[in-house]
Amino acid sequence: MAKGKQTVAAASASRTDPQVDAFMGRADPQPCYSLDDKNVVLMHGFKGYCALLFMKGALLKDAKGLLIQQTANVQSARQIRFTQLREIVGMESVLKAYIREAMDVEKAGLKVQLKTTADYPVPEEFQRRLDKAPALKKAFGALTPGRQRGYLHYFAAPKQSKTRDARIEACVPRILDGKGMDD
Repeated sequence: MAKGKQTVAAASASRTDPQVDAFMGRADPQPCYSLDDKNVVLMHGFKGYCALLFMKGALLKDAKGLLIQQTANVQSARQIRFTQLREIVGMESVLKAYIREAMDVEKAGLKVQLKTTADYPVPEEFQRRLDKAPALKKAFGALTPGRQRGYLHYFAAPKQSKTRDARIEACVPRILDGKGMDD
């Protein structure tokens, strides 16, 4: 885990700001602000923090180094996290600058270059199965790119080969039926 994430987690576990809790309790659970019907920034609250999430945060300059990529799988969005109301108040001008930049990105019509399914590694255990079973290879190829990525993420996650094999074995019938992980 990255050091910054540990710091946020440790800080949020030990202290929260009742004013932030009260504000998030009052607000729409995740108010979203848009420009020309395009989502630009979302405000959301979690148990240990609240955040501003910039939909195309990967395109922002992040001059202050505040943007956090939630997980390795998030391609576009970035967030700025807060555990204390005073953090938000103290950063008002900086936050406004980030929001203005996000609006400029949207006005310019910029797009985040997303990874394609071909950019994701195929675990060797799954590749062997595909090579041995043409029907499986054909069925996997017929899935939507999002379903393919879902399976690739799921198969690649375990550290042990036997766990990857077990996951693949359990999912083969779903793939042959043309179903994704969550169908």
